[in-house]
Amino acid sequence: MRTKRNQYHPETVSHPGTTLSEKLAEMHMGSKEFAVRTGKPEKTISSVLSGESAITPDMAVLFEDVLNIPANFWLTRQKHYDEAVARMKRSESINQSLDWAKLFPYADMAKLSWVTATRNPGERVEYLFKFFGIGNKDAFEDYYFKQKLKVSFRVSLAHTKRPYAFAAWLRQGELQSTSIGCSGYDPKILLGNLPRIKEIMANQPEDFSINYKGFALRPE
Repeated sequence: MRTKRNQYHPETVSHPGTTLSEKLAEMHMGSKEFAVRTGKPEKTISSVLSGESAITPDMAVLFEDVLNIPANFWLTRQKHYDEAVARMKRSESINQSLDWAKLFPYADMAKLSWVTATRNPGERVEYLFKFFGIGNKDAFEDYYFKQKLKVSFRVSLAHTKRPYAFAAWLRQGELQSTSIGCSGYDPKILLGNLPRIKEIMANQPEDFSINYKGFALRPE
């Protein structure tokens, strides 16, 4: 589950409005004149120059005609800026989730190769996000505790003693199930097999659901 971590993401990226401001200064053109030449409201141009608004594809094409700079340049600058802002927000989300990650038996999960072994707190958060297929810790709470996704047989873990360990096992089962070929769910077949299922549960070894390879299967 190791992911490539050699990508470079700069700490800060300037808004494309900064480049636009520099270009206008070079051309000795004020924002009002530029607004008139592009056919855009001066308020819109001022918002872009101040970094409050984004450069849209429509604007980029107009800028190309007035400034003789390809539209793709402006769109690429805007894309890089938007991504940088999103990654900074992501970094904040990860920092706010460091204590949340400590609630999971991460070392045991790593031994089972569910997540990548690491001592870095931030990396642990990222690997947990990927493992559970969530965007942030609030999404985890909504999915496993608050039951915001209405599906059959979903139970809340809010009142279990080790909900985070329990959630890890549920997720691993969910991931493994995607590789198992089977027919569609039929409630009649399930009801017909309930007696047999109950019999299996009643006759299982006493320690069947307690531990597996040192990782608690149920709340202790």
